[in-house]
Amino acid sequence: MVVLAASILSKSGKVLVSRQFVEMTRIRIEGLLAAFPKLLGTGKQHTYFETENVRYVYQPIEALYLVLVTNKQSNILEDLETLRLLSKLVPEYSVSLDEEGIGKTAFELIFAFDEVICLGHKENVTVAQVKQYCEMESHEEKLHKLVLQSKINETKDVMKRKASEIEKSKIDKNRGDKGGFMSMGSGRIETSLSEISIPSSGSGFGSGSGFGGLINEVDSFPTKSKGRQPSSATAPPKGSGMQLGKSQKTNQFLESLKAEGELIVEDVKPKAGLAKAAIAPPTDPITLTAEEKLNVTLKRDGGMSNFDVQGTLSLQILNQEDGLIQVQIETGGNPGILFKTHPNMNKELFSNENILGLKDPNRPFPTGPAGDAAGVGLLKWRMQSADESMVPLSINCWPSVSGNETYVSIEYEASAMFDLQNVVISIPLPALREAPSIRQIDGEWRFDSRNSILEWSIVLIDNSNRSGSMEFVVPPADSSVFFPISVRFTATSTYSDLKVVNIIPLRGGAPPKFSQRTNLVTENYQVM
Repeated sequence: MVVLAASILSKSGKVLVSRQFVEMTRIRIEGLLAAFPKLLGTGKQHTYFETENVRYVYQPIEALYLVLVTNKQSNILEDLETLRLLSKLVPEYSVSLDEEGIGKTAFELIFAFDEVICLGHKENVTVAQVKQYCEMESHEEKLHKLVLQSKINETKDVMKRKASEIEKSKIDKNRGDKGGFMSMGSGRIETSLSEISIPSSGSGFGSGSGFGGLINEVDSFPTKSKGRQPSSATAPPKGSGMQLGKSQKTNQFLESLKAEGELIVEDVKPKAGLAKAAIAPPTDPITLTAEEKLNVTLKRDGGMSNFDVQGTLSLQILNQEDGLIQVQIETGGNPGILFKTHPNMNKELFSNENILGLKDPNRPFPTGPAGDAAGVGLLKWRMQSADESMVPLSINCWPSVSGNETYVSIEYEASAMFDLQNVVISIPLPALREAPSIRQIDGEWRFDSRNSILEWSIVLIDNSNRSGSMEFVVPPADSSVFFPISVRFTATSTYSDLKVVNIIPLRGGAPPKFSQRTNLVTENYQVM
């Protein structure tokens, strides 16, 4: 008897699980199983049929068929016995006898089939033996787990005991503190100070006037528990006091973190004139910010799978008297951009005159402090496209293995639409002990050894450097290791080309002074 394959099919003929026990191509087994529903007859008493080359022995199991494909020379009685054993194993591993239940336990069923049939021949096993073989129970493993669990329980008991002792000591200490100020001064403060080693030289705690006076005052109280002599009231010698600074071990630890690529911010006292180097908050009475966030997914072999731009226009007013206004804007006329106003905005006024104003003209816009950079959202827009020419920055990566090294060439091509600032291209690398060997680069590079990422930085991409390249060498690695590549950059122009034309005061008078900020940033820009 030679069993070619054992399979589980649905009533419609869909193959859920199939295990081949002899060498055969995928096309042949798919063809044999595809012919099974067509050859299956209705109203027949037997559960097998033959073709020119093979024999099908099957058994219905609720909404499924368990099928054995054998050669015509096999013993059909043994085939039926094998089929009966497999039909007992299927419910043991699959909770529900449907397509979803078989799919969840597909690998467990394949392992069980392998224990029953070996190289096409049935093994002399029972259902209990198959389950035992598949579980692979080990007495040594159970013993190891028991010992490990006992250690964990013992550690928990020790922890609880220590916690109770600490709690008890706190209660005892609180009881002792109820004796009044006299006992507190002679007990708690004196005990805590006695635990501090006071050196005789002038550089310790004893050299300062504060602790010395405190000890003298405490010792002047009458105590019963300790017969300590009062310390001398001599003038403390001059010394340098307690010195605070970083130890040599701390410096070595910080240096090791820096070597691993971590950004360490040291505590340095700011110099005069540099304290106000942060970005200044808006000083104009009215500030409008147009920001677009870019989500792009490029394919490593060329093409684009996702391009999405989401923009917002926010308003920030410093003074409450400037709240009764309307904002007149001008868009670039891009037909692919869909604008959507805030629910409190007058939609008809915007669609007819491109003016953003509240539905209630007597209601002012909310004001906020100068540090509140978020502002009030007025307008949102979105643009999606399948045109690759809209991509501001394209990345091409070419890894090639040569001997014991992998040469990686990366190039970028920037569109003439934007001047990109602070461009950072992050390339994942295989686990390396040292930085890769950079053969050629247009810009600067940094290796993050902890995350194994090579960062390629270009401060500005304009008409002078619309394209650039970098080449580096690493040990042999698969090409998929260098993906996905992440890109970050900013730009001062946007796809919508939205501009604020005028601020219209509703109370009359001269238009207030305003400023506009435009920013394009990347939210998720990757090459997969």
